Amino acid sequence: MRKAEIAQLMVEPACKDHHAEKVGCGRLKPGATAGGCSFDGAQITLFPITDAAHLVHGPIGCAGSSWNGRGSLSSGPDLHRLGLTSDLSEQDIIMGRSEQKLLFALKEVVQQWHPAAIFVYQTCVTAMMGDDLQALCQTASKQFSLPVIAVDAAGFYGSKNLGNRIAGEVALQKVIGSREPDPAPQRAGMTVHDVNLVGEFNIAGEFWQVAPLFDALGLRILGTLSGDVRFQQVQTMHRAKATMLVCSKALINVARGMEERYGIPWFEGSFYGIRDTSSALRTFARLIGDPDLVTRTEQLIAREEAAITQELQPWRQRLAGKRAVLYTGGVKSWSVISALQELGMEVLASGVKKSTANDKARIRDLLGEEAVLIEEGNPRLLLETCRTQKADLLIAGGRNLYTALKARLPFLDINQEREHPYAGYRGMITLAKQLVQTLESPIWERVVKDPPWVDGQDHVLNVGWR
Repeated sequence: MRKAEIAQLMVEPACKDHHAEKVGCGRLKPGATAGGCSFDGAQITLFPITDAAHLVHGPIGCAGSSWNGRGSLSSGPDLHRLGLTSDLSEQDIIMGRSEQKLLFALKEVVQQWHPAAIFVYQTCVTAMMGDDLQALCQTASKQFSLPVIAVDAAGFYGSKNLGNRIAGEVALQKVIGSREPDPAPQRAGMTVHDVNLVGEFNIAGEFWQVAPLFDALGLRILGTLSGDVRFQQVQTMHRAKATMLVCSKALINVARGMEERYGIPWFEGSFYGIRDTSSALRTFARLIGDPDLVTRTEQLIAREEAAITQELQPWRQRLAGKRAVLYTGGVKSWSVISALQELGMEVLASGVKKSTANDKARIRDLLGEEAVLIEEGNPRLLLETCRTQKADLLIAGGRNLYTALKARLPFLDINQEREHPYAGYRGMITLAKQLVQTLESPIWERVVKDPPWVDGQDHVLNVGWR
């Protein structure tokens, strides 16, 4: 990509605080790729397109292990789970055989797996070598008569967030709008409206928790970008009547682009918590402007909220007053707070390392002006925050699991490695159960006690606030 194109993606006009200095927009600075580079972000965005092949053009180390690497589940094809690579060796690089080897790899992918499309990812090595990825993909597309799409997101371009936007721009420019959707199905007594979800990756099957709600309202999800989606569905997203941006600002350029090109209104929302789920459904109904849809939406919300409130009651009693520190990024930095508060818990602090100024404002609205915002997630700071705030558990990503366990502190995984879906009304039940199981595990009572070989006077365990 040209330097000007990268700079344009960093300064997003649809982001209210694009002018401010913030980590969330992937500004280039030393250490920007720590915790995820542009290449990683681009893969995360497009990998859940399940019937497409995802080929990494570079050394095999860049491909990593993609099988279940992110937890984006599929209801059908699992081609996206294969780690495909052109596998460049030192000899290939020295002798200039990288482009030839890519064409051989593309041919093998087509013959063996017959994908709906192929996404080819540029890496640092091939970008520095000067491989013309765009021309190679155009040649392969004509040769194999299927879309072969270049994703130029070499790791050294910037952070993971920038890679998200690069991949989103690829989808907007080369995929969305290239096919017309099938006619909407006929539903007795209602008009079916088409909608999009952008930034929904179906982590642990969360998309499947909210999809039935849309179906009950007569809302057909044309496409998600990109949880449990097929390539043809992404191609038709330009015909939707409304778009919801699920994952904070990572793919805001896609939502803005579809509004500018196709006149599709969009909003940012969340499916974590009862209040936010209901708000998202109401906003869809308002943007579409169908009075009958508005009525059906209110009826569904009333029914679902009544049922979930009754089912949550015994769990709320067990969680009431429990104190949590939340360390995550993006939309979860504020949306999960709402869900935890609805369960009767007290959120003491929230991580904001990958959050925008708007995300921070939402956190302060939920927690008050004296809210503790954690800018850096090093283990010492996280544990110090838990100690000073007298937290009962830490809710964070999987990389912080052993930090919590070493401190004998209950821990719940909330990021992409998790195995349980927390979105939607039903997701609140799952979240409550996991919190209770975590907090009430008998192991915590045992690990904070002195071992049997120590008398009551000599304490060898420094358990601090525990």
